[in-house]
Amino acid sequence: MSFSALDSTLSGPLFVPPSMVEIWSDQSRLAAMLKVEWALAMAQTQHGLCPPGVAEAVAALDTRDFDLAALGQATALSGVPTIPFINALRKRLPPECEPYVHKGATTQDVMDTALMMQVQQAMELVLPLAVEVLAALSALAARHAHTPCVGRSYGQHAVPVSFGCKVAIWLSGLCDALAPWPALAPTILKASLAGPVGTLSGRSPAHGKAAQEFARLVGLSFDPVPWHVRRSPVVSLAGFVTQLLGALAKMAGDIVNLASTEVGEVSEPFIAGRGGSSAMPHKRNPVGATVILAAFQAAQGLNQTMQASLLASHERPAGAWHAEWHALPQLLGLAAGALHEARQLSEGLDVDARRMAVNLEQTHGLIYADAVASALAADLGASRAHHLIEQAAGTVRQTGQHLLEVISASPDLPAGLRGERLKALFDPTPAVQAASMIVPAARAQAMQVMAALHKKG
Repeated sequence: MSFSALDSTLSGPLFVPPSMVEIWSDQSRLAAMLKVEWALAMAQTQHGLCPPGVAEAVAALDTRDFDLAALGQATALSGVPTIPFINALRKRLPPECEPYVHKGATTQDVMDTALMMQVQQAMELVLPLAVEVLAALSALAARHAHTPCVGRSYGQHAVPVSFGCKVAIWLSGLCDALAPWPALAPTILKASLAGPVGTLSGRSPAHGKAAQEFARLVGLSFDPVPWHVRRSPVVSLAGFVTQLLGALAKMAGDIVNLASTEVGEVSEPFIAGRGGSSAMPHKRNPVGATVILAAFQAAQGLNQTMQASLLASHERPAGAWHAEWHALPQLLGLAAGALHEARQLSEGLDVDARRMAVNLEQTHGLIYADAVASALAADLGASRAHHLIEQAAGTVRQTGQHLLEVISASPDLPAGLRGERLKALFDPTPAVQAASMIVPAARAQAMQVMAALHKKG
């Protein structure tokens, strides 16, 4: 039985890349815990709190020296993996090392530090994927900066925009989600070494210095204030990942709509065997967008679980901390899978400019009603112009006539707007030009975010 896409052989490959599954595997968790104990012994040795040789003895072990199944069974009794792990570790070390292993630390120090080491690895996978999506969306927006298409409000045709403008909005939303990471990272990727009730670093100057060295050795930042029950690091990470998935879901939701049969303006890149139906041979379902949308739907509940961990009682919570073990790996796994799909979509999206042009005329000129009303307002006033176009729109819907034809026949049409001048208002070019101006700004934003993420990496 599998509890998530991270450990499902059947459905997991749809949602989570194998590389992310490996990061959150039991072997990887055990390797991280071993490194925590090595770093603890090494840091304490450097500051006279542990005799030489202990860290070297820990470093000589690897995950193959442990029986994962036995550790799992013991965890079911102890309530946390750390206790059976430490017991097994001590049995595998020389007797003289045994008293100094795990000295001063507590279960949560090992679990939280190992968790953050895995989170760091996960983000090293997520961020390059995100940069690739930014680059591909930036290129897609530039290619279609002047491609006319329908702008939609409440699902209805509104005014013309450019498809590049739509993509620029996706791009900017993704930038908004990713931009905080360089500043957030040090506040999230932190080691934990605070002892049973969070007072380890206060025992002596040597303990404080050893804690700082411990953080350096595991590649994480140091926080002198314990975060056993101050769960802002994991809560901030969950919020960051959820917003990232939400930004991708905005793009995916638009693509699903634009790819519908009635709209037909885009389609996902063709991959043989993908998107078919067991009942309908003609179907080409938007699988990539579907995976992204599913990831965001799941992320909202997982994020809620993470937010609830803020309610951590006293110096060690019951239940809230344990619930994080389920939620956080799944969130990061879903993020990697969604970004993988987003990269394929942004790099290979099939854009049908001809269909976009056809759809612009689907409402018989009503998409230009705002431009006509604005021109009429100069002579008739805004209220009267709006009323005239509203009445004309009703006639268009009833008769199927083009708005240009209906307005041309109106006795209220000012003489200065007749003929070619009126006809010019039914040209999408000015609106598309205005929309296209958003593209350079979004691309510049993306360049800044990509540079910051590269620098952070």
